[in-house]
Amino acid sequence: MSVELRRNGLHLTGTPLSLDAKRKSPLSFVSHGHSDHIARHESTIATAATLRFMSHRLGPVAAPLSVPFRRPFELGPLLLELLPAGHILGSAQLRVTRADGKRIVYTGDLNTAPSLTAEATEVATCDTLVIESTFGHPRYRFPPRPEVLGQVETWLRAQLNRGVTPVLLGYPLGKSQEAMKQLAGRGFMLVAHPSIFEVAELYAELGVPIENLRRYDGRVEPGEVLFFPPHLARGGALAPHWPRATAVLTGWAMDPGGARRYGADVAFPLSDHADFPSLMRYVKDTGARDVITCHGFAEELAQALRDAGTDARPLGKPQQMTLF
Repeated sequence: MSVELRRNGLHLTGTPLSLDAKRKSPLSFVSHGHSDHIARHESTIATAATLRFMSHRLGPVAAPLSVPFRRPFELGPLLLELLPAGHILGSAQLRVTRADGKRIVYTGDLNTAPSLTAEATEVATCDTLVIESTFGHPRYRFPPRPEVLGQVETWLRAQLNRGVTPVLLGYPLGKSQEAMKQLAGRGFMLVAHPSIFEVAELYAELGVPIENLRRYDGRVEPGEVLFFPPHLARGGALAPHWPRATAVLTGWAMDPGGARRYGADVAFPLSDHADFPSLMRYVKDTGARDVITCHGFAEELAQALRDAGTDARPLGKPQQMTLF
């Protein structure tokens, strides 16, 4: 068995199974509901939450196979199991076990920090690990989440005390719901752009309600915090709200000019991805003897793992990597 990087995404050779295929495939495992990981497949393996997010974005999902966490099932001679990835609600890792007991894990997007809106990450022990490397460069070392949230809270209260409308920029699925859940618990009144609010309604439907929240209708009342998608903030949509102050919630806040990249006044390093130390620690905890890094800083993470004594290599150009 090999993992092959095709134009469509990752594929397990000798099987019908693709991993987070970017275009329509006969059968694909979908790790989570972000738009760059989903497509209209002929058949989809995912958690119930991921399938719900897919249907919200794409319409009805054809031939869905809804799989609970920790419930192994067979695909031909292989045994498949989904484990929580901690990235967003319903995000999953996939562990594939061969008939001879050899195990490969594909993490999808991974986050090991505690979350109020995503299932806690579980270490997926394995022989071969295929791990996402979005923040796989040593410079990405995020402060503890409670510390970042404390900074966000201080900033928000300062803006409200000045009579300024505070705007938080976050992706409509996952990042915004986590931040809103955290801030609602700290007493903030929230208003969210419809794209964010509708996903929050899905979270409530899936058992994760967010309090103190209403749908944005063009107004922001005194004392409210506005959540807005980054890709819409650069237009004139926020022009009616003045004076205002804008912050973006992103792991890229660690980069120089992180706020300017999003047209924001300030950036806070709140991420739904694991940082470099967390990725290194996760690899060690899985016990994997063979590691394949993919996406993001794959070469840098592979080099760091090799320096630490782990057999690791990046999956870059279309190629095959033998798994066992």
